[in-house]
Amino acid sequence: MAVMGRGPTLVLRYADVGVATYASLRVVGHRDTTVTWVLDEPAMATVYQLLADALPDPRPGESIVDAVERGVTAGSFATATAEAHLAAVLGEVLLPASAWRLLAEQALAPDAVVFVAPTARLAQVPWSVLAMPDDGRRLVEVVDILFAAPPNIANAPRRPAPWRREGTPLLILDPRVPGQRPDSALGSVLGRPDPSTPVARHFADVLARGQVLPHVGSAVELFRRPQADRGWLAAQLRRQPNRLLFVGHASAADGDVGHADRAAIHLAEAEALTAAELMASALPMPARVALLACASGGDYRFDEATGLVAAAILGGAVLVTATLWSLPTTAGYRRFGGAATQSADPMAEVVVAVDTAHEAPEAGRAVNAWQRAQLARWRGGDVAASPLYWAALATFAVDGAR
Repeated sequence: MAVMGRGPTLVLRYADVGVATYASLRVVGHRDTTVTWVLDEPAMATVYQLLADALPDPRPGESIVDAVERGVTAGSFATATAEAHLAAVLGEVLLPASAWRLLAEQALAPDAVVFVAPTARLAQVPWSVLAMPDDGRRLVEVVDILFAAPPNIANAPRRPAPWRREGTPLLILDPRVPGQRPDSALGSVLGRPDPSTPVARHFADVLARGQVLPHVGSAVELFRRPQADRGWLAAQLRRQPNRLLFVGHASAADGDVGHADRAAIHLAEAEALTAAELMASALPMPARVALLACASGGDYRFDEATGLVAAAILGGAVLVTATLWSLPTTAGYRRFGGAATQSADPMAEVVVAVDTAHEAPEAGRAVNAWQRAQLARWRGGDVAASPLYWAALATFAVDGAR
């Protein structure tokens, strides 16, 4: 993993060895600063149970609808009080006082960043929300947080694409999966295309500033495109966009099976496009990729981390923003969120925020800045700034990208 930058760079790494999980935090270039510790099985069980209760991913015997209802109404991300408890427990269990001290010391310098390399059992931890004991600041308020690409991916032969600020983005927004009703499991993520919605207005502004792929006459034509299948995607990527934004559905690989490359995105065709197929096709990826789909950032859930993020990096991406768990659709959130959320659209906010961040000089830091702003809204009582959305974002970076 290449780690270059203006400020201090720290690496937070975990490794499962038998029933214990070993951890270390170090400052790159300063071996004498390394802190190490061990998480025992009871501590890991606590983390696992807290996350199982908090995340809107179905538990055994639970439907997708039930999981969304639990996540929105009863889980640890449902209220500020419950979320603060989750943050405090995670902050105490996963990082000892010595690690927090090292982070705080390094954060005194500008532009400090920590690269997280979790284990399979910690792959869905929302690192941004971890609270510092006796302080209350969240980890994302102390330092910027990026994810390290697994070594087998970062060190693999690849041709990183150069970042070009002045280029044409490829936008794949809520492709229409054949045979799926808009309200079905693989139906619409963003709802009916409407030029008056915040997300449509955002992309209208993007269009007004320059060309996008695919070429369209209006922003609403970007949504629910029935042409967006494998062949279409390959053709668009060969036109060398400067970045890629995918918003839609993904199928997470089964963690019990252990094949990360079975993770897949759903395009406008019956059969999903797997990470294995993407890697085998050697499609050229732009420098920046955003995959806003169900658990698209789940690579670390497997010993061989060859999922969708890995496929993007092996194809040429140096920065990939993905999600650690399934994001409730706009309709799902409004269905269970109560009267105060009926006009809210946190899914659209995520899309707009990530798309905007990926145009910034340092896209990963820009995502972190938006997460901090959402955290401030959430603390201030704005229930529409739900951490079910902003805390799910994870940005993977290689080759010095920030």
